[in-house]
Amino acid sequence: MTATLAPPAHIGKAAVGALGMLAVATGALESVVTPTLPLLQRELAMSPAEGALLSIVLLITGALVTPVAGKLGDRYGGKRVLIRLMVVVCAGGLVSALAPDLPVLLLGQVLQGAMVGALPLSFILVRAHLPAGESKVAIGVVSGLFVGGGMAGTLSAGPVAEGLSRHWMFALPTIAVIGATVLVNRLMPPDPPGRSDDAGVDWPGLVLLSGTLVTLMLALALAPDIGSQPLVLGALLVVLAAFVTGWIAVERRAASPMVDLRMLARPAVWKSCALTFVMCVGTSVAVYLVPQLFAVPAGAYGFGAGATEIGFFLLPGAVAASLAGPVSGIGARRFGSRAVVTAGIVIMVTALIALAAVHTEVWHLVTGKALIALANGLCVTAMVTSTATSVDRSDTGIATSLVLVTRVLGYAVGAQVSGAILTAGTPSGSDVPAESAFVTGFVIAGAVTALSLLVARTMSKGVKE
Repeated sequence: MTATLAPPAHIGKAAVGALGMLAVATGALESVVTPTLPLLQRELAMSPAEGALLSIVLLITGALVTPVAGKLGDRYGGKRVLIRLMVVVCAGGLVSALAPDLPVLLLGQVLQGAMVGALPLSFILVRAHLPAGESKVAIGVVSGLFVGGGMAGTLSAGPVAEGLSRHWMFALPTIAVIGATVLVNRLMPPDPPGRSDDAGVDWPGLVLLSGTLVTLMLALALAPDIGSQPLVLGALLVVLAAFVTGWIAVERRAASPMVDLRMLARPAVWKSCALTFVMCVGTSVAVYLVPQLFAVPAGAYGFGAGATEIGFFLLPGAVAASLAGPVSGIGARRFGSRAVVTAGIVIMVTALIALAAVHTEVWHLVTGKALIALANGLCVTAMVTSTATSVDRSDTGIATSLVLVTRVLGYAVGAQVSGAILTAGTPSGSDVPAESAFVTGFVIAGAVTALSLLVARTMSKGVKE
């Protein structure tokens, strides 16, 4: 065929706003389980192991779906895949809202996990319809609103579940997702498909990648209990190594691989993945430890805060997280991605060390958590935009998907490490961890985050020419 395709239509603020609304709604739906897990365990008579499974199943499916969605979006068009993906998400939200028992709720969460793939598809659309400079800002806005939506869901899930029912905490954000999806479908023009090839879907690579991600997430979930079940964890690590070896071998030989390993080897891509992982480990330590510290009885060294008070204390962090995305996009456009990432790392390290040293007043924790949320939003958004604009347009979805998958893995690792530190620091016969356990967690997170400066200083400046 020699026909020339017409250039894609330039989108306005309304279309970007619709993507932003979808990001807020999906972020809220993604986050409702974590703050209400004790309530769900009581109402559905779940064991601790079942509660742990419920808390990670969405992450597992999200890590699996994200690279697949990005690859299919690159190949068949971002809007086409996004709308179909959101139909699955809406179905999952409705299943979760109507779930009478744990198996049905798990099914709903599996379907909802597809929502994580919405972000790379949104980036495909933004990059297809906007110039490079404007696309950086738009990607920042969408990323920031997804984070802000997650915080909003965390804050509102408890009051909705207690005031109405657990069913409504799933139903309300699902209704918002349905409305935002309709708006995106109406306002966003279709984007042209990417590469046209006859190789089809890389099914062996997809299966092996799926096995790798699922095994890795399960190994992380079991890591804190290594003392009680070392053989299970050891077997998972062996299986994980086999999946990774097989996946690399298949992708190197595939005609149209699910993940082009040559692209993954590009400095802009692997550095973004490494930095995203480290920053999200540091962030998730704070996300886990700060609410726990708020809840420590006032008679010890904490504040004895309840769920509503903790949500109020975390509100500044939600605001900072939602603002960080657009600020990062503007900063990356003006000063370059490296400057934004470096500033974010410095802010996060400072905040984590400050929390370790000073945490005797509520405002200490509120300020520290807000700075960490701001720093994470600045860095992750800058790295996503840097990755998106450093590869061919036809690779935008899969490249940004890799960054987002490392984001999920970073949060999982940080949460598991934090839980293990508090468990180890809890005296026998007590339910309250020693204060030194929190200090250790913040110091370790700060030290690990500081090491990422070694990678950040080797990044290209990424300033728009």
